[in-house]
Amino acid sequence: MLDTLDAPAVRTWCRLSLAALGEAREEIDALNVYPVPDGDTGTNLYLTVESAAEEVDGLFGADRAAPSLPQALRAMAHGALLGARGNSGVILAQLLRGVAAALSVGPADGPALGRALRRAADAGYEAVAKPVEGTVLTVAAAAAEAAEAVTRLDPGVALSAVAETAYEAARVALARTPLLLEVLGRAGVVDAGGRGLVTVLGALADAVSGHTPMGPLARAGKDPLPAWAAEPALSHASHADAHLAEAGGPGYEVIYLLDAADDALPALRAALAALGDSLVVVGGEGLWNVHVHVDDPGAAVEAGIEAGRPHRIRITHFASAAASAAVNPDADAAPGSRGVVSVVHGEGLAGLCAAAGATVLHADPDHPPSSTELASAIRRSHASEVVLLLNDAELRAAAGAAAEQLRKEGVRVAVIPTRSPVQGLAALAVHEPARRFDEDVVAMTSAAGATRYAELAVAEGESWTMAGVCQAGDVLGLIDGDVAVIGSGTGETAAVVLDRMLAAGGEMVTLILGEGVPDEVAEQLTAHVRRAHPVVDTVVYRGGQPLLPLLIGVE
Repeated sequence: MLDTLDAPAVRTWCRLSLAALGEAREEIDALNVYPVPDGDTGTNLYLTVESAAEEVDGLFGADRAAPSLPQALRAMAHGALLGARGNSGVILAQLLRGVAAALSVGPADGPALGRALRRAADAGYEAVAKPVEGTVLTVAAAAAEAAEAVTRLDPGVALSAVAETAYEAARVALARTPLLLEVLGRAGVVDAGGRGLVTVLGALADAVSGHTPMGPLARAGKDPLPAWAAEPALSHASHADAHLAEAGGPGYEVIYLLDAADDALPALRAALAALGDSLVVVGGEGLWNVHVHVDDPGAAVEAGIEAGRPHRIRITHFASAAASAAVNPDADAAPGSRGVVSVVHGEGLAGLCAAAGATVLHADPDHPPSSTELASAIRRSHASEVVLLLNDAELRAAAGAAAEQLRKEGVRVAVIPTRSPVQGLAALAVHEPARRFDEDVVAMTSAAGATRYAELAVAEGESWTMAGVCQAGDVLGLIDGDVAVIGSGTGETAAVVLDRMLAAGGEMVTLILGEGVPDEVAEQLTAHVRRAHPVVDTVVYRGGQPLLPLLIGVE
């Protein structure tokens, strides 16, 4: 449990926030009925925090000096500002900027966090041209008020106590948002942006407490809300679609980064306020993130040109109150075309997938691809229907956010959450572009699901596993993601793994050799399967994956 916030804790906060928003993204998207019911608030918040997390991660490395707390906080705020998406994402970026500014001076203890949350809430209100209660701003203010109150009662209050108090107050405030904003009450949902902020505050409480992260869904049901706070009852936005058509307002969302002097902002705010609504301008020190809903997007961009240099301009057209489509000059998918994108480690695997017709995204094992990189790979397929093979369970959240972005560009994306490259290869083997898209996805998903997978890894240090205690240098045999065998050699360990997998049946074994693994290992295992399981066929590929000596698939 931390007495004061430090740079590693900021990194942990960003990572936990990203994981929690990934888990809650679809739920938050479904809650989105205000200010525009376009169902993307969860995705926008995920992308905003993803940018913040990447900026903070960039400060850490074996060849770099450990960053200071102010450096980590500035990176978090700057990354969020650069990556902010949508109304709620831009506001969250401003909230994080307020926290960073307050905690960068003096010890970042419990009372300091209370002051930081107050500064963040005030900054959020100042950034919004016409603040509305019952939104993320209300939730931020409630968290700040509770944090300040607990520090007044106990000037020496612990950092974790302030973080937990702020989180609990935010939860209660979120439950009350339908009472404050009529459109939420009619739809029977809480505010989507506020739900996202509660998730981020829960991640902060986990990061500073040193406890195992509870996750957004576990936290949401941790204890009952007071009866007065639960009316109307919190619900998933299953009824929200009935209220989408009620929304009105401007037809376009315009977002851009702006290089401009501080004194140019008043005129810009006035010009944009006259053009539309949902105006939020956040940032400082010459860099701003501008968000506004207008009917004339060209005029909104021209106002930015008058103030400074707008860049990273994104214009989204709300095609109707129930759907939206992004204006993307790079989208050039051929109508009716079908593509597959596969995420791989290693040149051999890349060649196998490319030969099967997939667009390949080479992934760095130390830095999993972001949603932006996944989206770029989908665009490179130049297809209007795309199947995304992840081959890594950790990429599901990023893939969901990427798929949501591409769907708004008119690309139909199906994510098959393959957990291993052997499952991805099995899915590719049955891919048939001539089939209907849904039928193709079902066939590929079935093939992947019917493929049990295992992998060999080398232990980096002493650790407890499901198979016992391992030491540095031990070869670990993981079956379906869990350590099942601890051995000393690649071939011997793999043989035990194969026998355990084939005890449940199987017709074909696929072996994918990692970087530097000699061919003799494959020959030894092929002979073992032929001798011990004579009716089972074996195929061998050289994958070249850098960290895992061997991948195994059983179909």
